[in-house]
Amino acid sequence: MCGIIGIVAYDGILSEPIGKVLRRCLERLEYRGYDSAGIAVIQNGKLIIRKGKGKIVELSKKLGFDNIHGLVGLGHTRWATHGKPSDENAHPHTDCSKSIAVVHNGIISNFTELREKLEKKGHVFSSETDTEVIPHLVEEFSKSGKSIFEAFKNMLYEIEGTYAIGLISIKESNRIYFARNTSPLIIGIGNGMMMLASDIPAILEFTNRVIVVKDGEYGYVTPNEVYVEYDEKPVDIKDRVKVVMWSLDMASKEGYPHFMLKEIHEQPIALRNTLAGIKIDEIDRICKVLKKVNRIFITGAGTSYHAGLVGDYLFTELCELDVHTFIASEYRKYTRIANENDVLIAISQSGETIDTLVAVREFKKKGCKIIAISNVVESSIPRESNYVIYTRAGPEIGVAATKTFTTQILVLTILAFRYALMNNLITRDEYSSVIQLLNRLPDITHKILEIHEGKCEKLGKEIARKTNAYYLSRGLGVPIAMEGALKLKEIAYIHAEAYPAGESKHGPIALVEHGYPTLFVILDDYYAEIILGNVMEMKSRDAFTIALLPEKYLDKFNKYLDVYFVMPNIDYRLTPIPYIIPLQLIAYYASVSKGLDPDKPRNLAKTVTVE
Repeated sequence: MCGIIGIVAYDGILSEPIGKVLRRCLERLEYRGYDSAGIAVIQNGKLIIRKGKGKIVELSKKLGFDNIHGLVGLGHTRWATHGKPSDENAHPHTDCSKSIAVVHNGIISNFTELREKLEKKGHVFSSETDTEVIPHLVEEFSKSGKSIFEAFKNMLYEIEGTYAIGLISIKESNRIYFARNTSPLIIGIGNGMMMLASDIPAILEFTNRVIVVKDGEYGYVTPNEVYVEYDEKPVDIKDRVKVVMWSLDMASKEGYPHFMLKEIHEQPIALRNTLAGIKIDEIDRICKVLKKVNRIFITGAGTSYHAGLVGDYLFTELCELDVHTFIASEYRKYTRIANENDVLIAISQSGETIDTLVAVREFKKKGCKIIAISNVVESSIPRESNYVIYTRAGPEIGVAATKTFTTQILVLTILAFRYALMNNLITRDEYSSVIQLLNRLPDITHKILEIHEGKCEKLGKEIARKTNAYYLSRGLGVPIAMEGALKLKEIAYIHAEAYPAGESKHGPIALVEHGYPTLFVILDDYYAEIILGNVMEMKSRDAFTIALLPEKYLDKFNKYLDVYFVMPNIDYRLTPIPYIIPLQLIAYYASVSKGLDPDKPRNLAKTVTVE
């Protein structure tokens, strides 16, 4: 997830240099990405590019953003997905002739093939990014005499993945071309100027009139015109102009009261971006490593540890591998038995979690291969690992992990099923069916948010009045119960414990009394009948019983439940991703109903960098 901005204006409209305006707009988008930034401005028929690695305020002083004049320009603040954070990989990117500049938010999934084709035609690339194929494609198509707009449209037919694109060219210097597929994009309508941006906060200082660009739309803006097409046909946008009444602070959260809620709602696009960024050849290379080792160790801290437990279950049941999952700070026990025939999968959102980093280093000393799963390109753990899979969830501002958890599980699920296919543990038809379902998960999660948020809010308010809660499940549902309980503890400060449901009889049930919240996660046929007995045990003690369950089990369970959430009937091995979403929402609404700030829970930090 990155932030993009574009401005095109008549002479005399801007009261200050366009570079200064772009810089201020980018500062309001820096929460979308903060490893590098840059601007491109057309000035006297030439393209001026200023970009580099670092924070916007530092780069602006170093590169003189505020002193660049012009009437059309682009800006970008980057969250690295392809290519490490560096001056070369910072946006904007240009073509060979340095006459076209592009900013991009998203992932071009087929960029490797496109780059190879372009290089064979003589194009020279200067970065490692997926984005750079865009200006080179436009340049290539324009060689035959096509207008920039026609070349731009031809480029869109070639690229695959997710994107919000802004493009300027010295050949048509009073326009900004744009296109959207999944990644957010808006147009700001000013007096004598138009703006293009990822989010509303970037433009709110200058205009509150906006048009939201829809998926599949593309076009251009001039200082006084907005032209939009969809499928080669013009789109009438007159009735789509909206007036935004948000404050700047609210706008930075896209209208959500907290970043955590915004990030919960970003999970469909985060999952889609992770899917788009997966390279099967890299996954296959890792699967071959896993085939040769004796044992797989998986480690992480907090939420990442819970994701690891999901991976543990899939690798053990589906792949028939010898797996040992442990909390990163407890690594010493496991380094005593690890050797060069083993592999460690280290999971860390930030890539800087100190306990996980120390575990990586100790396992490396024992000769183990390291596989990192992280959300931050070129962070410490990926740099020190032999193999890396990035989740591409985008920046996560809220301390409590949400979208990074679901994308970590997605990566582990793809890895497990790919291994099972390569080793004939599942058929190709079964694998194809699973991949089709994985590709539907963004839409499934979106529907869950739509259907269940109201009930989650009501239940969150009810649980906020409690002091304790149990989260119970069996099998693959246990780590989801653990993550749900962690969220309630983290942001609502309610004591919540997760157990395998069968363990509740061995002590924990002694605490259950009238109104005690007991939440069950019910996933699959094998455990459903057994968990029914656990639900009945709790109900007989007058517990407040809650369940997440597929519709097919509802008739058996509903008379023992006070609240239930009907979940989709899908392959149970893929249920952890959709099932966690109601639990995230319940914790969020419990927190806000107590008047707490879920983005900044007490005593916690986003990244733990001390042991």
